[in-house]
Amino acid sequence: MSSNKQKILVVDDEPDIRELIEYNLKKEGYQVYTASNGQEGIAEAKKVHPDLIILDVMMPKMDGIEACRIMRSMNDFKSTFMVFLTARSEEYSEIAGFNVGADDYIAKPIKARALVSRINAILRRNTQSEDVIENKIEIGDLVIDRETYLVYQRGAKVTLAKKEFELLYLLASKPGKVYTREVILKNIWEDSVVVTNRTIDVHIRKVREKLGDDYVATVKGVGYKFDA
Repeated sequence: MSSNKQKILVVDDEPDIRELIEYNLKKEGYQVYTASNGQEGIAEAKKVHPDLIILDVMMPKMDGIEACRIMRSMNDFKSTFMVFLTARSEEYSEIAGFNVGADDYIAKPIKARALVSRINAILRRNTQSEDVIENKIEIGDLVIDRETYLVYQRGAKVTLAKKEFELLYLLASKPGKVYTREVILKNIWEDSVVVTNRTIDVHIRKVREKLGDDYVATVKGVGYKFDA
């Protein structure tokens, strides 16, 4: 059971769903708050400042996509974890969620143990201290050293170009988090440099050529993520 009392806000218009999620997350030790639509969710978030927000996509008054977009525009919620919960399986709804700043996507029907496991994993992204020590990421069979700009794979040195290294380091800093191309551009390339999505794709291809295809995954229509 978690003892850190992190706060989670559940926003869903179905009372049974809210109660199911609330019950299982409280059992895990989290503080849980609820709201029944996007408007109520934003108001509640402003009051409790949750560590993570679970948003249903389809809700009356204001849906989850719009609520996420609004909260991501506020300084208080730029780094808050946002997870979409939906019964919709269409690819475009998942893409829309990631494009407004979602960190993850969970489909209904909900399996309680799987949901809790996923939430635990997402919140652990904030506590990477065991993997990140003085600009060094050690994850799987990779060591990514920001001080020397060197990567070691199973002990063997792999030399990446500067932008390739920075791209890999960004993705590996939060395994599983999807980075849109816009976020990658903002973090890796200076504003004065004209860079297209094609440039990012080329750098991703080069990283895969040097390290293999097992580390950087493509999220179709959205961007890229590091698969631990």
